[in-house]
Amino acid sequence: MPTAEEVRKALRQVKDPELGLNIMDIGLVYEVAVDEAGAVKIQMTLTSPGCPSGAEIMQDAKNVVESMEGVASTDIELVWEPYWTPERMDPRVKTFMGY
Repeated sequence: MPTAEEVRKALRQVKDPELGLNIMDIGLVYEVAVDEAGAVKIQMTLTSPGCPSGAEIMQDAKNVVESMEGVASTDIELVWEPYWTPERMDPRVKTFMGY
């Protein structure tokens, strides 16, 4: 069964199609937990409630995690607290994006 850190690393494969950047570097993933039965729980957000790519991003995240060895189930909870801001981005990405 993967660790939370291994799940976070795998989630780097998931890109926001509008920005072309992975969801970890953008700061969309808030929490990752893996229990002893291999159930993965992820709390994440989107850059805005009206994000047209939201369903695609969440499905891609679910597909990536469920393809990992030892994962029994994946629950992705979409949250809006705290609200996403560019401050959540990886510092390298903020610089690249001009923030």
